[in-house]
Amino acid sequence: MRFVLDAEQRMFGETLHKLLAEAGTAGAVRAWAVGDAAPGRALWAAVAGAGVFALAVPEEHGGAGPLPVELVTAMEVLGRHAVPGPVVETLAAAELLGRLGGPASSEWLPKIAEGDALVSLALPPSVPYALDADIAGLVLAAGDTVRAAAPGGGPVAASLDPARRLFEVVPGEPLFSGDAARTASAAAYDLGVLLCAAQQIGLGRALLDVSAGYVKTREQFGRPIGEFQAIKHHLAGALVELEFARPLLFGAALSYGTPEFGRDVSAAKVAASDASYATARIALQVHGAIGYTDEYDPSLWIRKTRALRSAWGSPAEHRARVVAAL
Repeated sequence: MRFVLDAEQRMFGETLHKLLAEAGTAGAVRAWAVGDAAPGRALWAAVAGAGVFALAVPEEHGGAGPLPVELVTAMEVLGRHAVPGPVVETLAAAELLGRLGGPASSEWLPKIAEGDALVSLALPPSVPYALDADIAGLVLAAGDTVRAAAPGGGPVAASLDPARRLFEVVPGEPLFSGDAARTASAAAYDLGVLLCAAQQIGLGRALLDVSAGYVKTREQFGRPIGEFQAIKHHLAGALVELEFARPLLFGAALSYGTPEFGRDVSAAKVAASDASYATARIALQVHGAIGYTDEYDPSLWIRKTRALRSAWGSPAEHRARVVAAL
């Protein structure tokens, strides 16, 4: 099967890429890591203005979705620019609330669509931790029961990605329970896995592009290292892995709403994790010591790639899930 975005979907991705390329995302990432959310909030507003959050919100609540292919297109671009904040969590929370309905959905879904609300979500297997719970307008702890939650203190640990700030959360009164809560939580998890995988593909492509440019300028033995066959092979291998992962990603998006969706998103997450992590390792190797330097922007992308490898389930967990579905 051939997965090709239509002209409107391609234009949407290209417009979003141009918007973020001019927005100074690296500075926003650094500010977010030290607790200054203002530049990241400005990015969030720009992304919302492009219609990204509305893609996960049903039309009856002011959105345009859910549109999984467009969401994957958007998240690949956001990953490419390492946009900070609980973007995936907010979109997954929109899936959760959209399925559950009720007063909480009516209150929060329009705010999500407009970009007025940052929502964090604690789901198995990460419970009881939630990303950026200290600045989120709403924190939900989901699973067999869906509850509003609150951060229980400061960040629990320093992440490999300093802009990923995980907080332990304390669940409050239940909002929903029973089969409806379990089904909606499972659907939110699957969408979050898919969108995390899309982020990883975007990160991998960004690192491949910057590495391909860098090897043309870094010299060893009087020649650019990009002229050496071993370097070419490593970069070509990374490109092949990323390109083989993308059909799994979009194939999973197309299976949204079917019984195969959970299996397909797990397959996409495994492929995206392996491809992006391999690309990050190659990027670090070709850059040498500068790849570790905090002041060098690609180091932020490298760290985020490693952190997302285990976010929303590790490759081992998702491999087991695919095997169980066979």
